Amino acid sequence: MNPLLDEWSIQHRADACAATGRPFEAGENFYTLLFRDGDGYRRQDLSEQAWQQRNDNLQPFSFWRARFEPPPPAPPDPLPKENAEELFRRLVRQADRTNANACYVLAAMLERKRILKQIETESRDQGRVLIYEHVKNGDVFVVPDPQLHLGQLESVQNEVSQLLRVI
Repeated sequence: MNPLLDEWSIQHRADACAATGRPFEAGENFYTLLFRDGDGYRRQDLSEQAWQQRNDNLQPFSFWRARFEPPPPAPPDPLPKENAEELFRRLVRQADRTNANACYVLAAMLERKRILKQIETESRDQGRVLIYEHVKNGDVFVVPDPQLHLGQLESVQNEVSQLLRVI
């Protein structure tokens, strides 16, 4: 076992200068300094100005110059939680169950997003039903399994997309 492996845990790039606290701007050059610090390394990111005014007596283990690029914005959620959940709740409340396929697909999507949790599966005279519980508030939903075939999935996904646009 290599004892040096744990030493290479170094913090991520900062968004602001360690000396002045001023946030870096997109495209701005900055310096990263690594110092040996106890059992590992300490990272310090400095603006050009702070780099020129630093104490030369404090020598880093390593340093380099880089260009600051802000992290890209988080991609939008392809299926907003609230809209999918609102649609699911509306479809479950409908007595006619004309949208059973869409309801089933939405339940699966919300399960993947950890909003719903499948707690039981039952076989009934009308077919198999899935019982879901809302993770945060404990609401229980009974969703009939429409026994979809692979060839039907695309049309059901299109149906769900259309229903979500209406909300």
